[in-house]
Amino acid sequence: MPDPTAFRAEATAWLREHVPPALIGTRKGAFDGYWGGRRGAPSDDQRRWLEVALTRGWTAPTWPKEYGGGGLTPAQGRELRAAMRELSVPSPLVGFGLTMIGPTLLDYGTDAQKATYLPPIVRGEIRWCQGYSEPDAGSDLAGLKTRAIRDGDSFVVNGQKVWTSYADASDWIFCLVRTNPDVKKQAGITFLLIDMESPGVAARRIQLISGASPFCEVFLEDVRVPVSHVVGEIDAGWTVAKALLLYERSMIGDAIAGQLAGAEASLVGLAREHLGHDDGRIADAAVREAIARNAMDETAHRLTVARVAQESTAGKPSAASSVLKVAGSELKQRRWNLATRIAGPQALGWEGPGFSEDELTMTRSWLRSLANTIEGGTSEVQLNILAKRVLGLPK
Repeated sequence: MPDPTAFRAEATAWLREHVPPALIGTRKGAFDGYWGGRRGAPSDDQRRWLEVALTRGWTAPTWPKEYGGGGLTPAQGRELRAAMRELSVPSPLVGFGLTMIGPTLLDYGTDAQKATYLPPIVRGEIRWCQGYSEPDAGSDLAGLKTRAIRDGDSFVVNGQKVWTSYADASDWIFCLVRTNPDVKKQAGITFLLIDMESPGVAARRIQLISGASPFCEVFLEDVRVPVSHVVGEIDAGWTVAKALLLYERSMIGDAIAGQLAGAEASLVGLAREHLGHDDGRIADAAVREAIARNAMDETAHRLTVARVAQESTAGKPSAASSVLKVAGSELKQRRWNLATRIAGPQALGWEGPGFSEDELTMTRSWLRSLANTIEGGTSEVQLNILAKRVLGLPK
């Protein structure tokens, strides 16, 4: 097996030579980069970075080469990601195609589905969104009501999805639909791939309290979908759905770890600015303790992310990904709660004079963090999963 450390040195050298210089040092987080899709428009530097990464399959470095991936081992993939973080290089391509539906198709898709859908994901030609939650089926996801009725070689789909991230910018949606209402609710669900340009599909943004709007409602009215778009077996989509959620929660935990990197220095600077200091020592002892505790928790979370990745079998996430999701999302909320506590009245700004851009960003980040313990499975749901599937506790 190739030495991962030697591979990281090789990858770093290659990145320094081939990444457009304007992109080095600009990475902001795991989702910073070009999202692809028919409606996307990368900058010139992003396009060059995508094109050169594709020569090595490094948009999907651990996927099989036959689908356009890099064929790297999980260990090499981790070293490549570490090299990119070290150089602060944004990923050449990001999105739910790479982090959720792509890996799920590798696990459950037919050969025809893999050949059809994976190469366009790798090349950034198709952008995907997730059609899981509904107005009356959030934490109780198996209670979904979107109906798909068989009509020859097609399903006719009617229903509504909600909290669908970036649906208005996406080309395809991987969707859970009810195909059998007469059995136990988990047993009558099918996993279906739907083209967002199909007649009868409509997406509408949901305005959030933070002022941003990544979430949408998706309406499906008499949408015809070929039966060949079923992933797995008809009425057996719950198994596929749960497997994809492991990838999603691992993605969220990893992304939060990246977002929290450098948080300690940011909080220290904020406290020195707003609370005063004595030769660098923050004046408020309680705030010093809170920042130190927060920094230790963030370090523990990053180490746990790394450990779970190293212990995963063949690079696949396990139920332990719920640890990353529940701990990371609550940690992110505590980080922004602490920031607003330190900034005091300056954390109440929304727009206009009297507030810096950083302060206005902090206000919106705090508001946005309130959704972190809900999206991707609530903290309560994650704790139940951990109790049952990791700790083996009785119901």
